[in-house]
Amino acid sequence: MTLIEALALLLIGTLAGFINVLSAGGSMLTLPLLMFLGLPPQEANGTNRVSIALQSVSAVYNFFRAGARHVGLSLRLSVPAVVGSLVGAWLALRTGDALFEAILIVVMAGAALLMLLPQPRLETRPLTPERLTPAVYLAMFAIGLYGGFIQVGVGILFIVVLYRMLKIDLAQVNVFKVLIVLVYTLPALVLFLVNDQVRWGYGLLLAAGSMTGAWLAVKVNVSPRGAFVVKWLTVAVIVAIILRLLIG
Repeated sequence: MTLIEALALLLIGTLAGFINVLSAGGSMLTLPLLMFLGLPPQEANGTNRVSIALQSVSAVYNFFRAGARHVGLSLRLSVPAVVGSLVGAWLALRTGDALFEAILIVVMAGAALLMLLPQPRLETRPLTPERLTPAVYLAMFAIGLYGGFIQVGVGILFIVVLYRMLKIDLAQVNVFKVLIVLVYTLPALVLFLVNDQVRWGYGLLLAAGSMTGAWLAVKVNVSPRGAFVVKWLTVAVIVAIILRLLIG
């Protein structure tokens, strides 16, 4: 690994951690970056989980220091997500590199478009246990399966389910999101580790950046103008990455 590659991991990791905690889409930057640095798609997919796990630890810790308290409900939502993530990771490990790259391009394009859609203004309310219906648990299983398989843009799915379906305000969605992602990422990471698909040097450097970005995201209140810039910057980078993947 060269110095430039190490700096790229730190810088892109910081941006990805910041974006992941405030909204979604960080893995659309980190997963292709690992592939550009020479990791085979499955190794990149497994190595990216190191960053996701440690970034989530950082975000959860800082959210709880800031007063967030949603452990019980988050863990209940995490159970089907963990089951789904194990199935998804198992499927990912059995997907060929060419097919995985094709799926990645389609997913990134779709997620980028979804990021640009305006969020509807909903009348939100706190989440209570009686609102956790079988449909919600099924949705959490589906998100876990998707996250276990590829992770890219999974935060957008949380926004769809927790904000649009359960009508939880976006600040609370972020708290639930990072805790659930942490819980379901750990067993998926173990599965990639068992199959020798994790490069620790790359993963830990990326994680150092993403943990910094997650810490900054918890501390910073982004203005509407700032959020607009972050969104379009992310989309621009994603378009560049997709073109690079298509060109080969």
